Amino acid sequence: MRLMSKPHSARELTGLLKAPTGIVGFDDVTLGGLPAGRPTLICGAAGCGKTLFGITFLVNGATLCDEPGVFMTFEERPEDLEANFRSLGYDLNGLAAAGKLIVDHVRVERSEIEEAGEYDLEGLFVRLGFAVDRIGAKRVVLDTIESLFAGFTDQAILRAELRRLFGWLKERGLTAVITGERGEGQLTRHGLEEYVSDCVILLDNRVEDQIATRRLRVVKYRGSSHGTNEFPFLIDEDGISVLPITAPRRNLAVCNEIVSSGIPGLDAMIRNGGFYRGSTILVSGVSGTGKTTMASHFVNAACLRGERCTFFSFEESAEEICRNARSVGLDLHAHVAAGLLRFEWARPSLYGLEMHLARMQRDIETFKPAVVVIDAISAFRGPAGDVQSILLRTVDLLKSSGITAMFTSLRSGASRDEGTDHGLSSIMDSWIKLVDVEENGERNRILYLIKSRGTSHSNQLREFRMTDRGIELIDAYIGPEGVLTGTARITQEARDRAAADQRERESNRRQRQFARRREAVRRQIEELEAALQAEEDEEAMLLGEDELRDATLKSDQAARAIRRRAAE
Repeated sequence: MRLMSKPHSARELTGLLKAPTGIVGFDDVTLGGLPAGRPTLICGAAGCGKTLFGITFLVNGATLCDEPGVFMTFEERPEDLEANFRSLGYDLNGLAAAGKLIVDHVRVERSEIEEAGEYDLEGLFVRLGFAVDRIGAKRVVLDTIESLFAGFTDQAILRAELRRLFGWLKERGLTAVITGERGEGQLTRHGLEEYVSDCVILLDNRVEDQIATRRLRVVKYRGSSHGTNEFPFLIDEDGISVLPITAPRRNLAVCNEIVSSGIPGLDAMIRNGGFYRGSTILVSGVSGTGKTTMASHFVNAACLRGERCTFFSFEESAEEICRNARSVGLDLHAHVAAGLLRFEWARPSLYGLEMHLARMQRDIETFKPAVVVIDAISAFRGPAGDVQSILLRTVDLLKSSGITAMFTSLRSGASRDEGTDHGLSSIMDSWIKLVDVEENGERNRILYLIKSRGTSHSNQLREFRMTDRGIELIDAYIGPEGVLTGTARITQEARDRAAADQRERESNRRQRQFARRREAVRRQIEELEAALQAEEDEEAMLLGEDELRDATLKSDQAARAIRRRAAE
């Protein structure tokens, strides 16, 4: 059984004392609970949850607020009630044994009722008063009031006795819940109870397009403000819970912490290296582009950080998602076993739109995750305006809770400009589009980051592959006709490598030719230098011979001159 933390009596600014019901969400709608010491009418058709509301009010009062209660039923026997509510975890017998609860069955047979003389409820007051005094009760539930007045048609008597009943409850200071069946064109069959009650709650079980949705509305609340809209509420194995999903968003502190997408290549495309905590990310693409796999990486990274994650799936079951994630190297089963990851799966047609949102809010409040994945928002069906409203309120819920969320959306066409995100992309903090490109008889996956608020990011189209090590991004390859992927990229890369090899061979050939020419010129230069040196040596030798001859001539001339002078 899921109960809220121990509440305390609430007093509004107007000074009205309130008794918390302990029903998740309802005390938020009524700003504290039901009016303490006053009667409240819970009305609705059969099966809308009136008796459950009353029992929950008493059980929570006894266990959480230390306020014993009396449940007086005019229809079901105590043993039937105990058996019915045991499935929700309510131990009525245990509370009765502890002196916290009295369940009293008052048998009313219409065939035995005779409207004669002055009919009054004095006997009921005595019986109820005895039960209240016995355990010191602070809370009372009467279920249902129509059975008490069965067979009586005098409106004057009905009005008078109803006023007496409600006045008696007020005099005793009892916080009372009186259930009543819905009438034709009015809230109750007699149309009187709603006028003498201080608070009137209308429960409705509405069926639209073969889908049932339970809704609650506070019709009136004397002396107190309250939520005036219709609020969906759930009845399941955890009891009753009301979802105040239209509450205005509070101003939230902006978080600058960065969380990883779980894909290194994608983080590298963002300057900050990931997404801001508390932001919302939309991943859209046609079927088979890897949206769920990308979401699986996202929760895997969060679980590895030790954070709780909730994965809301509207297409695949938890086992299917874990099995498929294992093929890319992700062990989500381990995170589930560790209590960090919780899958919540439901078919879109199982509930109405409001109930899906109500269910998600309840699960989030219960598990308190740091990361949420909703796969896929395109599964919601209904009027476009209603679907958009639900999704916008979902985003508001997640942002108000500071939860980092990833939404996936299936697009029906292959056009990059086409989307079926129900107008959600405009309020997303980051938007990733996954595209299939058909070339050369094959389909390849491309990713591009349309926006990421608050940080610069890559504007490139990146091809990515599913491997046994996860999603791997491939550097963008720009060919003569744009970005190439798959075999077209491989073929063009081979062509480019061949062309580069050819250019390298041509360059090497030219370098070899130049080396040969340089060597030939070098040899020619050496030969010319050798010839020049030989000529220079020959010239030096001839010059030496000339000088020797000149010296010899001069010597001979000098000798002849001497001889002539001697002869004279």
